[in-house]
Amino acid sequence: MTIYEKYCQLNIDRRWIGLEKCDLSVDYFCTPINATVIGWENNIHYCFIKGYRDMVFAVNPEPSVDSYVYPLAMNFKEFLQLILACGSTTAVEQIIGWSKEQFEGFLISEDNAKHSEQEKVLEIIRKELKLKPKENPYEYVKVVQELFDDSKIKFSNEYYDTLGLERPDGSENEGQMLEFGAVTFSFVKKKS
Repeated sequence: MTIYEKYCQLNIDRRWIGLEKCDLSVDYFCTPINATVIGWENNIHYCFIKGYRDMVFAVNPEPSVDSYVYPLAMNFKEFLQLILACGSTTAVEQIIGWSKEQFEGFLISEDNAKHSEQEKVLEIIRKELKLKPKENPYEYVKVVQELFDDSKIKFSNEYYDTLGLERPDGSENEGQMLEFGAVTFSFVKKKS
């Protein structure tokens, strides 16, 4: 049994660590082909992508950087260790766009204060899966991201169409683009 399968069997409320389970099949235009979603935090989802073993990725439809999909950990075990070190997925996911000072400031801020329910979830993960918090989480994620070649991630045609990029297969969007007629405004000045 993999660590991910063991994690899925834990009786925890995953929302407290930013990995809410969603039974709906919801994909964004930027969700890679062959992605398996493993959890949600607001609009961001976390996934495995076929062909990348058990590397964990964030998919963010509103990124603060130039990438909609980026790796966070080499495997699920290390992803959980990052969560144990940071309290939830929030800080881990933000590393891509933060300086080390911003990251460290967030970890000690009121915005990252741990709730008692969150502490319980983290303790269950720590105890049941026999994991320790990841040392140097910021540096670890930065190295994973620096070494990663995202050119092999496959996206749907919707991704290329949404971003106005040429499709890799050379095909063109057959759908009709929406066109709107000109809008005319007229202003009438009131006499006082």
